[in-house]
Amino acid sequence: MTNIEELKEFGIEITENMKQGKVIIDVYTTWCGPCRFLSPILEKLKEEGLIELIKEDLDQNRPLGEKFGVTAIPTLLFFNNGELLNHPIEVQGQLLVRNGIMVGAAGEQVIREIVDRM
Repeated sequence: MTNIEELKEFGIEITENMKQGKVIIDVYTTWCGPCRFLSPILEKLKEEGLIELIKEDLDQNRPLGEKFGVTAIPTLLFFNNGELLNHPIEVQGQLLVRNGIMVGAAGEQVIREIVDRM
């Protein structure tokens, strides 16, 4: 189990807000097309107050990628109440989140469903 506090060792600033509620860490790169597709969806959910959002450029933070075994981008890390999600989330019969991690982009409706089930 990973506690959100552990992310400080990767240079990620963790606020008190992030220890409660839902946090998504968007591991992306500037040159990734699917990352650019996903980013506005996550920003919208943040603006609506549904999630806290941390954006982390994999090219700038390789150790974070190594810790979570990131081999493809975008990768989303899901934390709830300070802990990495530990239950799988299926949407429309597809397993999308395993061990708190989702690889690849998805549309707004799918991301909303995942956030609801966190």
